Amino acid sequence: ALAARIASIRAGGGFPVVLGGDCSISLGAMLALRRSGRYGIAYLDGHDDFRHLPAAEHVGAAAGEDLAIMTGRGADDLAAIDGLRPYVRDEDVLVLGVRSAESAQLAAAGISHVTSEALMSGAPVPPAFAGLDGFWVHVDIDVLDPAHVSAVDSPDPGGLDPSTLVSVLRELLARPGAAGFELTVFDPDLDPDGHQAALVADILERTLR
Repeated sequence: ALAARIASIRAGGGFPVVLGGDCSISLGAMLALRRSGRYGIAYLDGHDDFRHLPAAEHVGAAAGEDLAIMTGRGADDLAAIDGLRPYVRDEDVLVLGVRSAESAQLAAAGISHVTSEALMSGAPVPPAFAGLDGFWVHVDIDVLDPAHVSAVDSPDPGGLDPSTLVSVLRELLARPGAAGFELTVFDPDLDPDGHQAALVADILERTLR
């Protein structure tokens, strides 16, 4: 259903922005794009979301497996809808903001990535997506350090600060071929006074204006 909605917005000349849910919403976006061509993804997340068999002992939560699923590492009912496995090729993925402790599997698979530690030290966002039909931008808000936003499922230290996140996102969205944007994993139940929600809203406004 999400893939169909995204496709409809794009067919009408719009730029889809998807808010809410968990990281499995990325599967709807990448299925929509795969149906129309070859697209990449800029995947901003504090975790690699690359859990798959046999590298992991078990699977069972698409939100921690979605990068694996979209790159074809998963059961057919998720990873091969319409026979379109993979929705995105390994070489068309750019992971940004993953913590160093979670980056080993990405390195072993040859998936391009820049850790949060490197970005906070001033490392540039690599060139990517040349020759493709476009690319999607995914943001798990736990890419931020929990000192800024802790209202997430799996807060881990060592993340980005808001200004760095906005800078990275604006640079990505200014590139030719940006096809849509999503932000996920914020949990308002963990933010009773709303101050973290206000920060996330400010990040969105600064990114998309």
